[in-house]
Amino acid sequence: MPISLTLIFATSSSIFHSRAALQLESLALRHQIGVLQRSTRNRPKLTLVDRLLWVWLSRIWSDWRSALAIVKPETVVAWHRKGFRLFWTWKVRHGQPGRPVISREVRDLIRRMCRENSSWGAPRIHGELLKLGIDVGESSVSKYMVRSLAVHLEE
Repeated sequence: MPISLTLIFATSSSIFHSRAALQLESLALRHQIGVLQRSTRNRPKLTLVDRLLWVWLSRIWSDWRSALAIVKPETVVAWHRKGFRLFWTWKVRHGQPGRPVISREVRDLIRRMCRENSSWGAPRIHGELLKLGIDVGESSVSKYMVRSLAVHLEE
């Protein structure tokens, strides 16, 4: 009796789902059946592709947790976080980590503009530097600006 009620509930709820959601659910369930069929042990053996598929499904499908049966949803979230950490670790190792180095002349120019124009904030100084052809981020400008207390002490 409970199995028939579950089947009736699942069928009636599928009427209200969109076609894309039903296709994603079908993909998820077929994938899990495939994993269970290729696993000879008690514990399903998930490959990197399997994990990437579930991370991808979790990003594009809001109801992915309802179709997940072979692992816990927290496991999929942990895979996603691990992938995020690995990506940024790789990016830092193969690129230039942190902010790019700003030359001494540009830092002095930022401080001078800040002193001479005390009403200007970082966005205005950043804009003026861009007009001069100096490509520096607004956050870097605010980092090297002279603080208001120091401006008042010099006057």
